[in-house]
This record gives sequence, C-alpha cells and structure tokens, in this order.
Amino acid sequence: QVQVVESGGRLVQAGGSLRLSCAASGRTFSSWHMGWFRQAPGNERDFVAAISKGGVITYYADSVKGRFTISRDNAKNTVYLQMNSLKPEDTAVYYCAADPSFSALPARRVGDYDYWGQGTQVTVSS
Repeated sequence: QVQVVESGGRLVQAGGSLRLSCAASGRTFSSWHMGWFRQAPGNERDFVAAISKGGVITYYADSVKGRFTISRDNAKNTVYLQMNSLKPEDTAVYYCAADPSFSALPARRVGDYDYWGQGTQVTVSS
C-alpha cells in the first residue's frame, strides 16, 4: 500500500515563499513519477508541476512557471514544491500524487496518478 503525505501548507502574505513537502512510502519511490496539483473551492483539481523518476524532467503549469520549482530526493522518498512570489490566486489545497506506471514521461492529468495525499492548505493573503 502506497501512502502519500503532504506537509508545509500555511497562511503566507502575497510575495512570500513556501516549501511544500511530500513523503511517500514504498521501496520503489525512485521508479515513480510525482506530481503536484491544487484545488481551490468550487474549482477542479488542476495540474501544478510534475517531475520524472530521476528528477531530470520537470513540467509546470503556465500559471506557476518561473515562480514554483519541483524537486525530489529519492534517498528520502520525498518530493518538494518550492513556491516563490506567491499570489492570492495560488490559494488552494495542494495535493501530491504518485504515478507508478512505466511511462517514460511524467503526466499532467489527474487521471494518470494512482496515489494521492490528503492535501495541505495554502492560503495567500493580499
């Protein structure tokens, strides 16, 4: 059973920074693509960033490109999301997800991820 647990969400002022962490169980963490998604009230769950198994390939949503950075430490079974220059529109519950498939590239669709955390709330005040 794979477990994914996010942490690090909190209230932050606009322009500030925050780093989210996602710890995943399982001895094969290094063979999973990992992704971050977010969901604001009344909205669908949207793609934020994804990283390949080895950490070489990363994808970002246009809305966060240049401000957010996804990274991973396979020795610690952890993936991170560094968020800088935060805006009120970044307010959402942030979810981490694992894709254990054999695909060559990380995915950007919700349906491509099999395992999800419970989410962590990020609130950006103006």
